[in-house]
Amino acid sequence: MRVFIAFAALIAAAGAEIRWQRLSSADGRLPNPGGSNQQTGILTADLDRDGASDIVISYRVKAPALIWIRRAGTTWTRQVIEPEFLTVEAGGAAFDIDGDGDLDIVFGGDWQSRQLWWWENPYPKFDPKTPWKRHVIKDNGEKQHHDQISADFKGTGRPQLVFWNQGAKTLFLAEIPKDPCNSGPWPLEIVYSGQAGAGVGTGAQYAEGIDAFDVDGDGRLDLLAGNHWFKYEGGRFLPVHVGTIGGRIRASRFRPGKVAQIVIGPGDGTGPLKIYDCKGDPARAESWTGRTLLETDLVHGHTLDLGDIDGDGSVDIFAAEMAKWTNKPDADHPNAKAYILYGDGKGGFRTTVLVEGHGWHEGRLADVDGDGDLDIVNKPYTWQAPRLEFWLNNGTATRQPTSGRR
Repeated sequence: MRVFIAFAALIAAAGAEIRWQRLSSADGRLPNPGGSNQQTGILTADLDRDGASDIVISYRVKAPALIWIRRAGTTWTRQVIEPEFLTVEAGGAAFDIDGDGDLDIVFGGDWQSRQLWWWENPYPKFDPKTPWKRHVIKDNGEKQHHDQISADFKGTGRPQLVFWNQGAKTLFLAEIPKDPCNSGPWPLEIVYSGQAGAGVGTGAQYAEGIDAFDVDGDGRLDLLAGNHWFKYEGGRFLPVHVGTIGGRIRASRFRPGKVAQIVIGPGDGTGPLKIYDCKGDPARAESWTGRTLLETDLVHGHTLDLGDIDGDGSVDIFAAEMAKWTNKPDADHPNAKAYILYGDGKGGFRTTVLVEGHGWHEGRLADVDGDGDLDIVNKPYTWQAPRLEFWLNNGTATRQPTSGRR
């Protein structure tokens, strides 16, 4: 009898819905991020090494260019990283550039800028009156740098930085110099130049989206960008065309198997959210076939992230729409939705709507309260900006689910 009761309790717990606790700067439960009314990029990373993800938001229009929201006990505080005016684009990356054991950060300039920068993390001495030291990675060539990622794609034992340069219609790789604090610009090499989803779908003006995952199951991280994945072999990146549209791209294993599945949705445009599965050689484009995940297209679906949200051991999908992307006073898409697609570990999904009528832009899954589960972070682009919101997973608790992609 006791065994039956325990088993029934486990079944009930597994089927229980998450109780989301929403905190917002709009009601004072989070600090107002400040900055301009165009919130472009966002990073979620543990910059102060306290076990919880911090948030960095980038801006254009006016100073400051970067602000930092960090955990302080049971609340959050705001600090300025870059007080100067820079026209920062969407994206951002965090990795240890100078080799001192903490995470440094990268952001790039928008359509007005030829520059890409990194900021030196001053851990453990965080003085609110002292900006982080800014260094240059790129300061010439074409403009706009929408999306960056770092990983050891070449197998050298040290990460590289890969970024889109939309003005050049090119994906670049940058090696970290031996003395990055006193070197710059960094040497660049072309990863890919060509069509990667731009112009496909409504409003898709340029290639964007980037991720890192072991796609073919050979034990090495691969690069994903636009609507391709790239295998590094023989000293060069071999592009494999996967999807029709480009925009947001992520990869994981949603069911058992050697080869990963790839999820692609529209970024600055409208189109379907699709998952691509491989039947055959993953290095051949014809092996990939797509399946649409939602009944309707995503409208400016500039949020796509993956993770085990409900802690059941299966990877879930989080996708959301923008409510506003123009300068007109009213929302462009007032009924914007945020979706959670709960994976069953076999390639199937249960679709739910987290919220409707909120604007999303580069929303993230991250453990912002340090309790071991995945919360949801949102900073809209221009919708009611400046604004920041957290959706805490069952509030602040002590449960410890699997939080990564597999």
